[in-house]
Amino acid sequence: MDGATGPVRSRRRTGRLWAGGRRAGAALVVLPLLGALGLVLGPAGTPSAQAASGCSGRLAKTVAFSTGSLRVYETRAYACAVAVAGKPGQRRPMRVSLQPRGGSAVVDSGRFTQLAGPVKVHALNRCVRASGSVGGSSASTGWILC
Repeated sequence: MDGATGPVRSRRRTGRLWAGGRRAGAALVVLPLLGALGLVLGPAGTPSAQAASGCSGRLAKTVAFSTGSLRVYETRAYACAVAVAGKPGQRRPMRVSLQPRGGSAVVDSGRFTQLAGPVKVHALNRCVRASGSVGGSSASTGWILC
């Protein structure tokens, strides 16, 4: 019996350290989950535009127009763009295009409810220009991310 209770007693003696290590381990599991939740919800607790857009990277440029907005995101090597409806719901014509300087434009168009895109181009050390439309209104950027 002493052999069976020996390890239990040693755990009880170091219970403070063992329990503290266990709590720290639980914190190491919970903190990344809370961080991931914060990325999805954004700073105000609402779904972030990046999560809804499908583009990765940081928001580099937003151009608003009467029926929506054009959003351009950038990473180190790529640029991505979406056209987002101001009032999602009914299907309407939407279009987004993204063109790297010296290359051809990538276009997504059709009848969508919320957004057109994402469209993505390789833009390492290259300027890009984007345009988007929702319904009858449109917006475009000049050469950006140069």
